[in-house]
Amino acid sequence: MPEMSVVVRWPDGREQDCYSPSLVMHDHLAEGETYTVADFERRAAHALAVASERVRATFGFACTSAAATREQIARAATAYAPDQLVEVVRMWPPMPPDERTKP
Repeated sequence: MPEMSVVVRWPDGREQDCYSPSLVMHDHLAEGETYTVADFERRAAHALAVASERVRATFGFACTSAAATREQIARAATAYAPDQLVEVVRMWPPMPPDERTKP
């Protein structure tokens, strides 16, 4: 299961590196895009829950690192108004080309 990292820039300019045990983050966020804090938190929480369930399906247990990342994002989001903007600075690794073309 490929792991990935998502770097976000919060409204005050602080950057945070967010871990995911799955490339599923690409299904919910896009590099270079901005989201409101509330929307980003919702999208990231959903993607990390899906990623954790993929780990559970493969290994028989949920991913505690995904849960920790979800908590770190939720904690960081409390410092900002829900309508402020978060930028997705980088997503690594990128989605493989053959995966981008699947329906």
